[in-house]
Amino acid sequence: MSFVIPPAPIVAVPVRGGGRFPVHRIYCVGRNYAEHAREMGESGREAPFFFMKPADAVVAVGEGQSGEIAYPSLTQNLHHEVELVVAIGQGGRDIDVADAAQHIFGYAVGLDMTRRDLQAQMKKDGRPWSIAKGFDQSAPIGTIVARAPAAPALSAGAITLAVNGQPRQRGDLRELIWSVAETIAHLSRAWTLQPGDLIFTGTPAGVGAVVRGDHLQAHIDGLPELSVVVR
Repeated sequence: MSFVIPPAPIVAVPVRGGGRFPVHRIYCVGRNYAEHAREMGESGREAPFFFMKPADAVVAVGEGQSGEIAYPSLTQNLHHEVELVVAIGQGGRDIDVADAAQHIFGYAVGLDMTRRDLQAQMKKDGRPWSIAKGFDQSAPIGTIVARAPAAPALSAGAITLAVNGQPRQRGDLRELIWSVAETIAHLSRAWTLQPGDLIFTGTPAGVGAVVRGDHLQAHIDGLPELSVVVR
């Protein structure tokens, strides 16, 4: 096959034990922890809603390493959001909650970086959030750990984020409004999930601004930590 321009390189994330996970799409769940929903001015268990980031928004950080992201243009209020990321290994559509775990390849720690001032303006104007969520380097992600055979979907464990060693966000995966399995089921009704898809599952309360030079350390029990410096 002859291309008229060079094809884009494959975006891939390291996997513990070897190999790399090729990224297809990035789905993100909005306001999926009750305390975060309240700090964003919402309450109640609303139906899950989703937004997307381009695959090349990923900044893959190997285990034990520290990555870098550039402070983006057009914002004066860049926010951190630590999230559990689910890597899909088996695609499907109209997946039952009871079968969702079979579609999971593994898990990683991720950051949904957000231009909060632009998001607020888009909300006010009733416009899409893409400019606030889908910018370059807006999806740092750590090394993926494969799901153990026959293990259920991950449903518990501390999730935290510190900036320059100071705690900012703290929660537990038990606090997810929509569980990992329920999220996969909902998503698969709207899109046919594909191997290589990543799902950012939402962030706990405590989101806040970062500035150039800040060091972000994101943690979820049982997964490699994600370390990122804002340049």
